[in-house]
Amino acid sequence: MTERKPAGVSFESWVDRQIREAQERGEFAELPGFGKPLPDAAQPYDEMWWIRQKMAREGVTAMLPPALALRKEIEDVLEAAAQAPSERAVRALLEPVNEKIAAMLRKPPPGPLLGREPIDVDDVVREWREARRQG
Repeated sequence: MTERKPAGVSFESWVDRQIREAQERGEFAELPGFGKPLPDAAQPYDEMWWIRQKMAREGVTAMLPPALALRKEIEDVLEAAAQAPSERAVRALLEPVNEKIAAMLRKPPPGPLLGREPIDVDDVVREWREARRQG
């Protein structure tokens, strides 16, 4: 189907002829899914369907700009630090994130700004100790 549409022929009739000729040659007979219902045909239309399918195939769960992803990581690590079994574990959780924060502050990526400073590890450890004493 590399030929051009001839002048004076309507586009619809030219396309219809191309499809009919391909059907006659059997070019559609061996396609994957031939004769089967379309998957998710009952689902409402989603214009981003192909992006979601590609992300699922490649195991990508979310696509956030780097600053937003790091904000989420900071939130998660602070929650994990509150549940850590030891002061050493709290520090081990926070130090790698602080390195990422410092790197992002030195060279911001495109997108929204991080809007966070490095985590004061000693403050979080102090809060962790107080929570252990109270509970």
